[in-house]
Order: sequence, then structure tokens, then C-alpha cells
Amino acid sequence: MDTRKEALRLHKEWGGKIEVNSRVPVKNAQDLALAYTPGVAEPCMAIHENPELSFELTRRHNLVAVVTDGSAVLGLGDIGPEAGMPVMEGKCCLFKAFGDVDAFPLCIRSQDVDDIVRTVSLLAGSFGGVNLEDIAAPRCFEIERRLTEICDIPIFHDDQHGTAIVAGAALINALRVVGKDIGDLKIVISGAGAAGIAIAKHLLHMGAGPRMYLTNRKGIIHAGQEGLSDAQAEICQLTNLERASGSLKDAMMDADVFMGVSGPGLVSGEMVKSMAKNAVLFPMANPTPEIFPEEALAAGAKVVGTGRSDFPNQINNVLAFPGIFRGALDVRASRINQEMHMAASQAIASLVSQEELTREYIIPHAFDKRVGPAVAEAVAQAARDTGVARI
Repeated sequence: MDTRKEALRLHKEWGGKIEVNSRVPVKNAQDLALAYTPGVAEPCMAIHENPELSFELTRRHNLVAVVTDGSAVLGLGDIGPEAGMPVMEGKCCLFKAFGDVDAFPLCIRSQDVDDIVRTVSLLAGSFGGVNLEDIAAPRCFEIERRLTEICDIPIFHDDQHGTAIVAGAALINALRVVGKDIGDLKIVISGAGAAGIAIAKHLLHMGAGPRMYLTNRKGIIHAGQEGLSDAQAEICQLTNLERASGSLKDAMMDADVFMGVSGPGLVSGEMVKSMAKNAVLFPMANPTPEIFPEEALAAGAKVVGTGRSDFPNQINNVLAFPGIFRGALDVRASRINQEMHMAASQAIASLVSQEELTREYIIPHAFDKRVGPAVAEAVAQAARDTGVARI
């Protein structure tokens, strides 16, 4: 089967992957009077007196906006908001299937930070949370930061944090396989954009030390380097403290862990051979990883995970974002904080028992029905523990 042709055919047949279904019957005059006028005036006035009741008297408590400007859609790049719509609809399907969260796509015809922040903030009263999606760096950092500051609902950029949370979960269990401590690792991250920087920050919170090196097309980035974005300059204050320079090949010498969120074929078998014994590699570029698992394993890697479903250890964001929002919505969290990110990683990792753990099974499968509830429960508890839960 030609997947691309079949997907196009089915999208035309489906005419969209989501729709609105009524939760109440409207079959007679009484139904109409209760669901709409005149009865609907009563919940309206109740919300007018106490806006928090909008979470109880409307579907807001379970509704997430999936927001994009179409500037960084999958590996397709800047294709525009309308062209990004199929991805956003797909994301909404995953929210419902894996977290029972109702989600709705908002594709904004602007790449101006002020426009996006103002648009989303003005609509925030209709939603219980906002998932930012496929917005290019470095604008995505400012958009998330500013929306978090002015909105009273969770703002979550999945391309950053979802990737980091699942990669973190996979690393927890990979380290159980290789018998290493996270604080002792030399870590290399290929890709110094939104996902790479978020992974670095998340691993630091998990206990990783400063022997962490991010690379971009020019090589290892370091403090004081010209041409860095604000986000890159910030992470360089916490990593690569000796200001090492050089290529990705140089960075990987004696490294314990490689994480790739960059591009295809950037890592060779020889580079893997130069790494420390029992190396862990997560080449997550899609659809073609930085190095294929069989080549990495042949070169001496101990554990390998990718973003693909046709290899063991798929590092897939669907393990994180549905449960994260489910947990946040269940306690009406005002934000999704770092402690909630950590709780999600630990919850995902905990589902692989010591008896099940192998080099080819370090993370639950995407369709493991335990994942969503486990993540939701852990995230909800972390929200309570950190004071951002409102119920």
C-alpha cells in the first residue's frame, strides 16, 4: 500500500477527522427550552456572577485548543495555517482517543508573536487548556512564556515538552539497563531548537550534570558564541560550561548518551564507536533518524530508541500529552509546571517493570492503555503538591 496516496484518499473521504456532537437531546419544545432559550439564561447569569462556574456549567472543563501558525509543521516546514489543519485535526483525534480530552484546532493566519498571544489570550475563556503545536523557534518560546504569564489556564508547547518528557522517561529506564547514574553522564543533544533545548532543561531537572553539549548545523554551541537565540544563550549558561567547540563528531567522543532531534543521517557508526561503553542513543528525527538502530547497535550501542513505530523503543509524544492534559484538567490546574513534567516522565517509566525491562523494551508502547491514566494521576498529584490545582 502506498501510505501517502491512501492517506490523501481517506482524508478526502472523511471530509475532516473531527466533528461536534451534541451531548443533550433536542427533540421537543421542552428540550429546546432547557438547552437554549429561555432556560439557558440561568447558567449564563450564574457564570456572570462567578466566571469559575464556566468550568462546571459548560464543556470548558474538558476542552483544549490546539493552536498553530503553520510555521513548523512536521518535517514540512512553513506551509501555513490551512495546510497545518490536517495535523491539528489529527492531534485532536489523539487527545480524544488517548485522554478523553475534547480538543479543537485553531490555525492562526499570522506569525507575529503579538498577534498570536493576543488571539489566544482573548479566546482563553472558552477553553480549559491550550496546546501549542508546530510553531517555529525561537518564537515558540516567547509565545508560550507570555501566554503562561497572562492566562489562567495551562499552556503547553508539545513540540518542546512532550518530546522532553517522553525522552526523559526512556532515559530513566535505559539507565536501568546500562547501570549508569544520570549525574555522571556526558550527554550530547543534536538539534538546538525547541525540542533540543527543552530536552536539555528537562534532563537538568532530572539530575543531569553540566557535561551536556547541544549542537546545531555549525557544531557545538557555547556561551558567548555569536548568532545564538536568546533561548540558546540561556541553555548555554547551564551546559558546556568549559565552552567546548567543534563538530557533532567531536562532541560524541566518550559520550554516554546521544539524543537527536535534528536531521537524517548525521551520525555514523564510527561516531557511535567513539562513545563510552554501553552508550544510549535516541536518534528521534522523523521519518529518517540521525542513525538507524541496526547500524547504531552494530557499532556498539547498548540501547537505541527512535521516533518510529517500526523499531523497538518508540519515543512518541502520544505517551505524554493526552495524560498530561487529562490530569491538568481534572484538577483545573492554572498551569503545567516543571514538577508536572517530571511526574509525567516518572509515571511513564514506572510502567516498565524490572522483570519486563530489556534493551528493546524501555518504554511502554503507544497503545498501552495504562499510560494515559497513570500520567494523568501523577500530573494531577503534582499539581496539587505544587499549589496550581484549583479543585
